[in-house]
Amino acid sequence: MAGLDAFGTKLQRGDGAPTTEVFTDIANVTNITPPSIERETYDVTAHDSPDAWREFIGGLKDGGEVEIELNYDPREHDSLVTDFGDTEPRNYKILFPGTLGSWAFAAIMSGFESEAPHDDKLSATVTFKVSGKPIITAGT
Repeated sequence: MAGLDAFGTKLQRGDGAPTTEVFTDIANVTNITPPSIERETYDVTAHDSPDAWREFIGGLKDGGEVEIELNYDPREHDSLVTDFGDTEPRNYKILFPGTLGSWAFAAIMSGFESEAPHDDKLSATVTFKVSGKPIITAGT
């Protein structure tokens, strides 16, 4: 199989409940960029490194950022704007269609940019900074 259809992928926002957290779909999402995980590397090259090749070891990991684009509706999405004021991470989930799996992560909203062009729809780009380890659940 050459590829999978992404249509129907959802981003959900947790309500922060301490016991059984409830997740609600964020409406009108048109594009989701899942966590861009990264790892630092440390150069441990020494004068006696074999054949003068640089050597590295793995360092700290970073959950990166999640970015979404949406058809902006202030009535639907202004609750997201209030998340910008939060200093504590909130839980989110990306659910891939059918049984393809999911990503769960805690994040802080780091950006909200809306657009109202004279010749197109209202839109917004929202950026989240992942805090801690994203949990990837494989599909079936």
